Amino acid sequence: MGLGTKTWTIAALGAGLALAGCATAPPGGARAKIETPAACEDLTVHIYFEPESAEVTDEGRAVLSQAASSAKACKVERVKVLGLADAVGAPAANLELSKQRVASVTRTLIATGLPAGEFDLAAAGQQGAVNQEGEARPLRRRADVTLELTPP
Repeated sequence: MGLGTKTWTIAALGAGLALAGCATAPPGGARAKIETPAACEDLTVHIYFEPESAEVTDEGRAVLSQAASSAKACKVERVKVLGLADAVGAPAANLELSKQRVASVTRTLIATGLPAGEFDLAAAGQQGAVNQEGEARPLRRRADVTLELTPP
């Protein structure tokens, strides 16, 4: 074996080892070993509404759909929906609006195919919407949704 052949063999061997060290895909495919089990931990999302509206927005539907998808691998023990309103307007009207928001969110959740669970629905209206300085708190036009999840 001449010097040229020996150099070429060492270079080929070194290149092969270098490439083997760079291999990132496990045998059986790139994702064969990458599996993340569902955590089945409680999940809370906030659904925001336009002023004086109880209609779930496209963004709100997307958030609820994603939450329902995340819960499909789990057992849904309870679904809590709390409707809120800001402090603008009459308290009775704000309470009614927050009830409508709860109903709208609940209908949307059911339409997503969320696995059955006990629903705990509540409406707070504008209660808690005013801070100590008497100013209306921002971002109270929402419903808070909590999915209480356990492993199947």
